[in-house]
Amino acid sequence: MRWVFQIWYTKKKLIVETLLASVLADGIPSLSARLAREPETAAIERRQGRRITMSLKFIYVAAGAAALAATTALADPVTLRVQTHYATEHPTGKQLAIWADDVQTMSGGDITIEMFYSSSVVATTETFDAAINGILDCDATGGAYQTGKNPAFQFVGDIMGGYDTPWQQYSWLYFGDGYAAAQELYNAQNMQLIGWAIYGQESLSSSKPIRGFEDLKGWKFRSPPGMETEIFEKLGASPIVMDFTEIFTALETGIIDGADASGLYNNVGLGLYDIVKHATYPGFHSMPSDHLACNLDVWNGLTDQQRRIVDTAWQKLGFQIALSNELNNNAAAAKLRAEGVTLHNWSAEDRAEFRKAAQAAWDDWGTRSPEAGALLASHKSYLTQLGLLN
Repeated sequence: MRWVFQIWYTKKKLIVETLLASVLADGIPSLSARLAREPETAAIERRQGRRITMSLKFIYVAAGAAALAATTALADPVTLRVQTHYATEHPTGKQLAIWADDVQTMSGGDITIEMFYSSSVVATTETFDAAINGILDCDATGGAYQTGKNPAFQFVGDIMGGYDTPWQQYSWLYFGDGYAAAQELYNAQNMQLIGWAIYGQESLSSSKPIRGFEDLKGWKFRSPPGMETEIFEKLGASPIVMDFTEIFTALETGIIDGADASGLYNNVGLGLYDIVKHATYPGFHSMPSDHLACNLDVWNGLTDQQRRIVDTAWQKLGFQIALSNELNNNAAAAKLRAEGVTLHNWSAEDRAEFRKAAQAAWDDWGTRSPEAGALLASHKSYLTQLGLLN
């Protein structure tokens, strides 16, 4: 009997191995076809009943899982070239390095992030075009730099004078209709918006006091392009648009009196208060959204798993940037006061004057393109829902 069993076992093993090879080669639909065209398999199945049937099915399912795992493992490794305007030693630059490591670790090395800091490949304002044209794969600057392409980018970059906290602004993107509305704008440029990183209200830095509305008269300061220049011009200031990387030198040489650069803690990281000794705090005028936006063809070329990893890691980055900056801004404020830097908290009246000017600018910008009008309407609806706009 032993040799009879051995012959039967050998045949069964051969059939199972053949089935396994068939599944790996042809995919899951091969099982039924295999049983139909293999009389010997069918005969064994009749003789052994459900035991052999269940055994074969179990091995078949296992083989299918192995085939799927093999397919997943064979996904091509990718390298994403990403530029940011932040320096490696800047607080946000350090967070971006953690994001890159998160992506590489979670993907098991399947995705490599090649970061270019301090706008080292192209100028900050040219990063978006560099991603569109394949010089880079992704842009980690901000949408407000692209208002020349479409004024609607202002409303995904910095609405100005709108939301009070990063959490309110994030909620518009993820739980309002913001993501779909913004994605249409990005896709029209062959780009994909992955997400935002919002560190909170910015502080104006200055070599002279900026105690309130009146001190803006004739104040020369670095401004990002877009709506901000128009708001501050109407309030009597003299905004000068320049690249983020030029701020330090412009302050040292007196080309500008101050700068709208970043939040208080980030400005400390830039070294601004080694030169100037005044700042607005808490901030009120601007809460920009840094973005991650990738070439649409590159994004669509990633697997679902790869896209999910990049997106999830970026949401972690956004969450931690907002949390860490709230903590760090408070610590930076105490440190700067101790070092003789004067922090100016604008009055409710002056803040109201600024918000009034900002809302007038919103309405003007909303007429400049259909996409701008649609995004502004979305923001206004959500701000009203949050009780921030009457």
